[in-house]
Amino acid sequence: MANRGNPINKLFYLIIYCCCACYAVTATDTLIKGQLFNSSDRLVSKNGLFTLGFYNISESSYLGIWFRDSYSGKPFWLANRDKPVPVGTGVFTIDEAGTMKIMDSGGGDVIDVYATQSNANLSAVLLDNGNFVLREVEGNQQVLWESFDYPTDTLLPGMKLGINRRTGRNWSLGSWLIDLTPSPGAFSLEWDPNAHQLFVKRRGVTFWSSGELKDNKFGIINYDYSFVSVSNADEEYITFSHARNEYSFLHLDYDGSIVDDYVDRGPVVLFLSPRCDGNSTNDGCVRWEGPECRNGAKFAVRDGWFGNVRINYDDNASLTETDCMDICWRDCECIGTDKSDNTTGCRFWYGPFNVDDNRVSATYNIIIPEERSSSDSGGREWIWILGVVAAALILILLAIFFFWRRKKLRERYLLELMTTDRAEDADVLLDHDGNKGHNLKVFSVSSILDATNNFSSENKLGQGGFGPVYKGKLNEGQEIAVKRLSRSSGQGLVEFKNELILIAKLQHTNLVRLLGCCIYGEEKMLVYEYMPNKSLDYFIFDDSRKKLLDWLKRFEIIEGIAQGLLYLHKYSRLRIIHRDLKASNILLDENLNPKISDFGMARIFSTKDSVVNTNRVVGTYGYMSPEYAMEGTFSVKSDVFSFGVLVLEIISGRKNHSSFQIDRPLNLVGYAWELWKQGAALQLMDPNIKDSSSSAQVLRCINVGLLCVEDNALDRPTMSEVISMLSNEIGQLPVPKQPAFTSRGGVVIETSLAENKSVTYSTNEMSISVDAR
Repeated sequence: MANRGNPINKLFYLIIYCCCACYAVTATDTLIKGQLFNSSDRLVSKNGLFTLGFYNISESSYLGIWFRDSYSGKPFWLANRDKPVPVGTGVFTIDEAGTMKIMDSGGGDVIDVYATQSNANLSAVLLDNGNFVLREVEGNQQVLWESFDYPTDTLLPGMKLGINRRTGRNWSLGSWLIDLTPSPGAFSLEWDPNAHQLFVKRRGVTFWSSGELKDNKFGIINYDYSFVSVSNADEEYITFSHARNEYSFLHLDYDGSIVDDYVDRGPVVLFLSPRCDGNSTNDGCVRWEGPECRNGAKFAVRDGWFGNVRINYDDNASLTETDCMDICWRDCECIGTDKSDNTTGCRFWYGPFNVDDNRVSATYNIIIPEERSSSDSGGREWIWILGVVAAALILILLAIFFFWRRKKLRERYLLELMTTDRAEDADVLLDHDGNKGHNLKVFSVSSILDATNNFSSENKLGQGGFGPVYKGKLNEGQEIAVKRLSRSSGQGLVEFKNELILIAKLQHTNLVRLLGCCIYGEEKMLVYEYMPNKSLDYFIFDDSRKKLLDWLKRFEIIEGIAQGLLYLHKYSRLRIIHRDLKASNILLDENLNPKISDFGMARIFSTKDSVVNTNRVVGTYGYMSPEYAMEGTFSVKSDVFSFGVLVLEIISGRKNHSSFQIDRPLNLVGYAWELWKQGAALQLMDPNIKDSSSSAQVLRCINVGLLCVEDNALDRPTMSEVISMLSNEIGQLPVPKQPAFTSRGGVVIETSLAENKSVTYSTNEMSISVDAR
């Protein structure tokens, strides 16, 4: 401590301080056009973290960037890695033509770093992230060139690995040749956006892979890094940041290893290249391809005496240690290779390998591809063969068992589906050949996938309450429609079973025909005949397509729907109430003939009963009768109400929940009633059918529609009476009364339900259901 007060020591410290202060004043981060940057000069980023200057290795000098002058590591970027200049002769500048170049003051070659034709005032700046950029001084300071586009062997936070689609540039790291030679070596680190992985390649052949990027992490490189993958029209690349906010970087070493290099704490090896010993696939290593003689062999370093060998040399200066290993690996006669660190070229060993040979003449550290002994390999080989055979037999037996079990469960499941809750109706059973009564067929899932092109979006016909519907074509050429139960549909086994049972028993020209079903795990599908003209709502609610339906065709559709309902209510084997009659459930065949579909909510109705109560209210808002929506009471008159709404929609070409204004907000039913009272009912008619219609026939249909939507179910006609009215068999029609639900909105349904029930409902496109608590 006493010496610190010595005047000589004080003078020494003062000189050191002045030098540092002088450096701090003169240090800059910018090189301007025309300025000469000599071998002793430095550019320092504003945050003091990065330094640019000439870096000397032996007798060679390189323009590079490194971390602080106090950092002991190598540069992470070099401008002239394969064209060094002699130490002390390097000059870097931006000439008047705008070219960044490195000159050899001793008279050597000029090295162009970047040439531009820009006449603007330029400067090169070392940024705080380590990027060295050439940019215009005025205006928006456009960047013309940057070092991040030309990485060497190091990836900094913010740098990119990948592809620039606009320029065609591939951002990748390239290792040094050896530890003290910066020229390009054998290894590269690249990002593959298709495989979503990082690859280390040796001479272009994959040497190691990182595993797929998931949740910003790789399976193998997961050390405090957060990786981000970016893909757009211009670029596909990966970049990273450090989770601890410490400044570190990824470094590709000359032997292919990957190192996490901390600026302040030193390196951490993430992947050690020697682990990839030729035959290993651990830690991301890729097996080296080679002759059969190397099967099972791995590289190992042996220190011993070797006798009776011949040694060949390869003095190729661009060969690295792993290149020597690869050459020896592919040569069955090569027993090993060796080379000293920081040298290039290879030495290959041939001849008998016997460490106990007395004729030895030298000791070497040799990398040898060791093969397993014949006794060990034979025993282990049989163990592996027996193990593989046993595992294969177990898998085959398990597959047979699960196939048999699945088949039995499927048959039991189908039998349950095809059996109704009523004993007298349980006559549709599963036959041994997989077919049921009424010509229904159980389709395999493979045939459905083939027919619908794996449920491709191009084959999708629409979306219903049950789920999506897809068009398909069977191998025999028949076109089908496949209705696939959606897990989020709110409908399930009950609706699926209901439709399968009911529609199997129904045969009528105005009912859609069910061809069969398919059950696969949780998947449940119904297969119908294909209706090429989709559904009624596809036409009447579209401004352009509704023009294709003149009055004659619309009247035929009304009559067809009525005939289908009459069959359900009176003439079918079972008395059926549909409960969800609406425009989207009326399908149209190639001749635009109507067919009632979607029997998932239908109910079998005893001939002894006229009215039934239920705690499960299902249907579609706007089509539901008041007694059913508010009290859960339904009968054939519930379908009559829905039919009346449908008639008014077909005549007007408007949805029931459309908004109309007279003296208050009205829906379509309310609007039709108001026009009827004013004697202006024909104003309800779609203008597209005015020229093709009969006024008397349209008025008769409006009258019938209003009779069907009357508030009291007893006042509504039956479907047989409706058909008589439509066909003029009844001359004078009854005068309609005030219909139900004339106001627009759903408040009536919500507030009129019993307290022990809950309800969800939506628009005309969606179904509602009410269940008892």
